[in-house]
Amino acid sequence: MHLARFNPVRFAHLPTPFEPLPGLTEHLVRPGGGGPALWIKRDDCTGLAGGGNKTRKLEYLLGDALANDADTLVTQGAVQSNHVRQTAAAAAKFGMKCEIILEERTGSTAVDYTRSGNVLLDQLLGAKIRSVPGGTDMNQKLAEVAAEVSDAGGRPYVIPGGGSNSIGALGYVECALELVAQANETGLEIDRIVTATGSAGTHAGLVAGLAVMGADIPVLGIGVRAPKDVQEANVYKLARETAALLGHEERVTRDMVVADCDYVGAGYGLIDDAVIEALKTIARTDAILLDPVYTGKAMKGLMALSAKGAFDGETVVFLHTGGAQGLFGYQGELEGKLS
Repeated sequence: MHLARFNPVRFAHLPTPFEPLPGLTEHLVRPGGGGPALWIKRDDCTGLAGGGNKTRKLEYLLGDALANDADTLVTQGAVQSNHVRQTAAAAAKFGMKCEIILEERTGSTAVDYTRSGNVLLDQLLGAKIRSVPGGTDMNQKLAEVAAEVSDAGGRPYVIPGGGSNSIGALGYVECALELVAQANETGLEIDRIVTATGSAGTHAGLVAGLAVMGADIPVLGIGVRAPKDVQEANVYKLARETAALLGHEERVTRDMVVADCDYVGAGYGLIDDAVIEALKTIARTDAILLDPVYTGKAMKGLMALSAKGAFDGETVVFLHTGGAQGLFGYQGELEGKLS
């Protein structure tokens, strides 16, 4: 896979750490034995304004934006979007303007949610912020803002939510290569990768990368928003498109795309006691900070499935997509539940 031909610009701190999780592994041993051996791929450590998975995608998206002589990045996300924060940071790093649209997707009006966490960082990074009600057609809004930038003499480059198109997903093709190389160097045979799946780019890029290289490692996406059929269809479509860029669309088959969407809870960005328990558990077993929206729900799912014996005897890698900055947007919901 000759990824350099897509002209990524390099600013992520790579390779990200690949580490065992001894505390959580011990914690998840079931009565009478059984449970997974857990490792973690630390894509919270990619380095851009606190890091996270979107940084890998942005290396490829920025490469394309600069090749197209753009001077303004335009993107969207929920109020506490990690993607938006990293896009604003990438724009600042390359001397570009950044126009962001925040969707009030959860309906929360709490001050910590609407002003702290990622929102504060967006402001610090100099992005221009627009807020829209939940349910807004975000693709249409992106087009409107891009048109405004063009009318004002700017050169916009539109990045979809989550950076999740085939160009952005190349970042996770590269991650798949990196992870397999690290496993080989460690002498570790990976039985399964578990990650959060939302806008689909991370999940799709991993599936495409593993399929094209013939690694035969299954990926389980724990859904954070959409129903299973919708999520799997989105991931499959994008994985095929990404593999097509590499000349091997046919290597991605439908059975490679698996999402478990039973742990979404009340909805996107809405947390429950099981999410809080997951955040607490891994923080106190291995000093890993997850986020409430993506990795917290993915860990909620991993822990619940492990308790049912789903991963007995397997070596499981949890891909940490970052987002701990968003914890501060949930202060009111977390306080009083961390003892």
